[in-house]
Amino acid sequence: MGGCTSIGPATVPRDRSDYGAAIGDSWKQQTLLNIVKLRYADFPVFLEVGQVIAGYQVQTTISAGVAAQNYITTAVGGPAAVAGTAGASGTYIDRPTVMYAPLTGTDFIKKLMSPIPPSAVLFLLQSGYSATVVMEIAVDSINGIANESRRPGLKRPADPRFERLGQLLYELQLANAFQIRIERGKDSAESSVVSFPPAVPSAEIAAKIDELRSILRLSGHTRSYPVYYGGGPGKGDEISLTTRSMLQIMLELGLLAQVPEADIVAGRAAPGGSTARQEEGSAPLLNILSGPAPPADAYVAVPYKGRWFWIADTDFRSKSIFGAVMLLFSISDVGVRSAPPVVTVPAN
Repeated sequence: MGGCTSIGPATVPRDRSDYGAAIGDSWKQQTLLNIVKLRYADFPVFLEVGQVIAGYQVQTTISAGVAAQNYITTAVGGPAAVAGTAGASGTYIDRPTVMYAPLTGTDFIKKLMSPIPPSAVLFLLQSGYSATVVMEIAVDSINGIANESRRPGLKRPADPRFERLGQLLYELQLANAFQIRIERGKDSAESSVVSFPPAVPSAEIAAKIDELRSILRLSGHTRSYPVYYGGGPGKGDEISLTTRSMLQIMLELGLLAQVPEADIVAGRAAPGGSTARQEEGSAPLLNILSGPAPPADAYVAVPYKGRWFWIADTDFRSKSIFGAVMLLFSISDVGVRSAPPVVTVPAN
């Protein structure tokens, strides 16, 4: 007598966790590797995991045999001896299918080279990420006030007012005096709006809002300002935000990676140069370490050019910033995706 049972449901808790962790780890490694590759003027390559199909097969074989034999004895009607054999074997086969889709063509241009939508930057602020970090990573200028650029050929220091803006926005975040909302117009187009509460909690916060308005040259007769993409100084009743593309962000962060001085001298890697943060004795925005081998507990580590590059698991700031970059990849995904591959699974 035999019965059939499904092995599928029991694999869901394990597979969902294992595949999720594996995809997440590979995504972190791919992102870090491309950041480092850009430091060496190497071409970034992204492979998206399009589909994961976990297939299982269980094969069971059961055999049995019975033999009877009469033995001649002195007693009439001697007993017959009965001998039997039985055996069983099983095979468990795990055959996962993983489909990869390279990011090229229109996808590459849209996702990596197009500026991040201003709404994505504002949502990152609304999610609780510090304005001092988000502004430095994702914003190139706001109302014509420029951020620092470390890229070769485009190197420039940050406008002191830009750093002050990041600090003011962060302090207003802490006081819950900085709000973001999305408005939909008659043509169904969405626009981002930055607003300040009608009643501020203290005179100190009111002074910071006034200072923010002064730096951005905003009029004080309104508490709500629409945010548009652009590089100009903006009008008195709106905020003009020039955001960076993901490629620009990776280029900027790649220049912070520790690379051998010999590679810079030989022209293999771009010189990074010191930033205002490092000159003040502070830690770099993103601390990417390198050496012959990573520590066993590295947050993420990748090999490249005969060396290892990693982010330490004990560097909470770098981990948070790296996570914000990966989150920007997700919320700024404006790429036109190709049709997913068709997978046929044989029934026999």
